[in-house]
Amino acid sequence: MKTKIASLKSLLALSGFIALASGPFTQTARADQPYKVIKTTQLMGVGAIDYVYADNDSRRLYIPRGSEVLVFDLDTLKQAGAIPNAKARGAAVDPKSHHGFSSSSPVVMWDTRSLATIKTIEVQGRPDGILFEPLTERIYVFSHSQPNATVIDAKNGSIVGTIDLGGAPEQAASDGQGNLYVDIEDKDNVAVVDVKTLKVTAHYALEGKGGGPAGLGLDVKNNILFVMCHNPQTCVVLNAKDGKIIATLPIGKGTDNGGFNPNTMEAFSSQSDGTLTIIKENSPSSFEVEQTVETKTRAKTCTLDTRNNQIILITTEPAPEAAAATTPPAGGDQSATDKKGGRRGGGGPGLLDILVVGR
Repeated sequence: MKTKIASLKSLLALSGFIALASGPFTQTARADQPYKVIKTTQLMGVGAIDYVYADNDSRRLYIPRGSEVLVFDLDTLKQAGAIPNAKARGAAVDPKSHHGFSSSSPVVMWDTRSLATIKTIEVQGRPDGILFEPLTERIYVFSHSQPNATVIDAKNGSIVGTIDLGGAPEQAASDGQGNLYVDIEDKDNVAVVDVKTLKVTAHYALEGKGGGPAGLGLDVKNNILFVMCHNPQTCVVLNAKDGKIIATLPIGKGTDNGGFNPNTMEAFSSQSDGTLTIIKENSPSSFEVEQTVETKTRAKTCTLDTRNNQIILITTEPAPEAAAATTPPAGGDQSATDKKGGRRGGGGPGLLDILVVGR
């Protein structure tokens, strides 16, 4: 009997060892799998959309639509609430103060735990993109007209200053060390901002390699910028220290957002032609288009779920006639033509599609 028990213990121990040993191999195999749309959800509503934003610390997803900012659980994609009276293009959150902000006029500031509005902040220009800068704990609200950037203290909502970026800004990225990089769409360059002085210190010209930059990814560790452009449809890879062009790679048509995942060493660009381009950084001097993922038409903005290494995209589509006839409006009519000549989503009832791309 004792022999049988000893043999059973040995077998269990061996099984545990095998399970532990197989863990890394399982993860490696998973990393080799291609990206694909692994989850989708739809929600009826009214109004246009633009940017999507993942608050990775609080596990919430923000999608401005119509006259409100919709709030979802980042893990389940179930709606968790909404910020009313916020006709916005995008949203950003300070994880320390738990304050959220919308790129709207006026800017709406809210408590991210209760979703209660704290105050509204009058700003100039036409708010479009928005970013939280972690070193100074400030919110940057970008506008295609001057002032190109309005800087807000995320702790109390006061305006710190404004910046003339020398052109129309699109996406921005912070290195967390004092430098902010901003796509200047109409000037085909990247502006570099000192976040302490709020001064532009450089403009990195794309030198005809790419035009109409819209998406941006930043590898902070290796000081690499991935600039996603419209014409030609190219990712221009730059040295973030001096602006030197390192490489160019093809992307899809209609980019409007991008990013970089340091966990996987991959840059990505979402496009209105229904594709998501994944670019692998093999080394600071070697890059390749790893995959082109089929998504949905007009799914041109995206955000990164850093916990799950997943990319979340959004788009809208016409609602079925039956649903449109029975669903009441969920917000104001924000029918509009976006800055690139395409619709940001119709003003009438329609479906909001949320897509999760992962392995």
